[in-house]
Amino acid sequence: MIRSILIDLDDTLLGNNMQDFLPRYFALCGQYARRYMPEEQFTQALISSARATMMDTDPETTNREVFWGHFGQITGVDVTGVEADFDNFYRNEFEQLQDVTVHYPAAARLIESCFHLGLKVVIATNPMFPRRAIAARLAWAGVPLAEHPYALVTTMENMHATKPHKAYYREILERIECLPHEALMVGDDIERDIEPAFNLGLYTYWVQLPGTELPERVSPTKCGTLEELSDLVDNGWLDGLNKASG
Repeated sequence: MIRSILIDLDDTLLGNNMQDFLPRYFALCGQYARRYMPEEQFTQALISSARATMMDTDPETTNREVFWGHFGQITGVDVTGVEADFDNFYRNEFEQLQDVTVHYPAAARLIESCFHLGLKVVIATNPMFPRRAIAARLAWAGVPLAEHPYALVTTMENMHATKPHKAYYREILERIECLPHEALMVGDDIERDIEPAFNLGLYTYWVQLPGTELPERVSPTKCGTLEELSDLVDNGWLDGLNKASG
């Protein structure tokens, strides 16, 4: 039976096109980091450290440790001080990026329905940001951390791999004590959300954004909009999956 639902954040629960978001994010970060190094150098170090983190799947090292370890190695700065400063950045400056995002009313309805059904709800966002930044985006989506008993929210502090590695999905399932066929993964990204989850045996729902087409090689359990998924959940679709897996 379906016991858990894993839901991506950006462009799934919250409209957030990274082609618009990341340039603004890098610009804000670069301005904030001027005390340490020129903006261009900082942005390059940020990107390099993110790439190093995405390649690493060591179960003994968190994404946060990989990121800041690489950052310190290539810049020579005291990462303890930089990380502390950036906690303040996420607390005080990050909110400026909310206007890049789009609120989806269906997000809150879907989350509430899942909790009403007694499901373990996981916010399965790519854990490349600290918890404070992810908490901010959940609030923008209308599904804040403080108001919902999520089973897990994946962040750079608590995860040891990123999407699309299978290790990321395995770690989630282990943490929430759920078998693959007992879980549904919901996301907009075929390569990061749908394919790795499907290959591990999870049910999948592809959130189809305007202008996108499903590749022939991929067969999600179902696809459609977030609103359509909310309707499906409210009308017992998960019960059908329960019977199929029973």
